[in-house]
Amino acid sequence: MEVIYKLKANEINSNLMDTIKNLFGKKEITITITAESDETAYLLKSPANEKYLMESKAEEPSIRFTPEEFKEKASKL
Repeated sequence: MEVIYKLKANEINSNLMDTIKNLFGKKEITITITAESDETAYLLKSPANEKYLMESKAEEPSIRFTPEEFKEKASKL
């Protein structure tokens, strides 16, 4: 049996531990803790990656319109 709990560290409490104990009884278990990584922060650590990402973002086409124009375009969809 495998169970994955995804939560914030400050949400860990005795209720969680009791739930795990009740679920697995006297079975031997392994608890692995992995911190979620921020992929954007990771990619921006490298100056070369940051330059590439910023240049790519700047090259993306953009469309600007007023709220009224948005409503008009949305109503046509």
